[in-house]
Amino acid sequence: MQRKGRFTQGEMRRSAAACVVILALGLIPGGCVGETFQRGYMLPDGALQQIPLGASQEQVLIILGTPSTVATVSGEAFYYISQRAERPISFMQTKVVDQRVIAVYFDRNRKVQRLAEYGIKDGKIFDFISRTTPTGGADMSILNGFFRIITDKTT
Repeated sequence: MQRKGRFTQGEMRRSAAACVVILALGLIPGGCVGETFQRGYMLPDGALQQIPLGASQEQVLIILGTPSTVATVSGEAFYYISQRAERPISFMQTKVVDQRVIAVYFDRNRKVQRLAEYGIKDGKIFDFISRTTPTGGADMSILNGFFRIITDKTT
């Protein structure tokens, strides 16, 4: 005996349950799958190339905007802080996948002395512009503090 286009209540429940399981496992894209969060400063494309050594603080503010924080420990520096985090499924915990600090160092005349883009590579703070791992000093303690604060807030 054949039925024409009608489902029993049990068949409809099983179909609905199967759809929920498939969406939860991420086999079919749905509203609860994969999220990326960008927090803090977003560096415009080519912005660092527009800041030559010797540029004024005003030029930096025009190109990069207001810094996340300013330091005056050993000369003045602007810090632009950002973080990218991902969550594979909406109810899972967020995981930080990238952290960056763009630092603009000024001399006594408030001219750009050096640019740096710090991030974490192999568990150590790394300057992506000079391709080096910075060594100790007041600047390193400030950067360690930034990365520690950012990491602590997301866990």
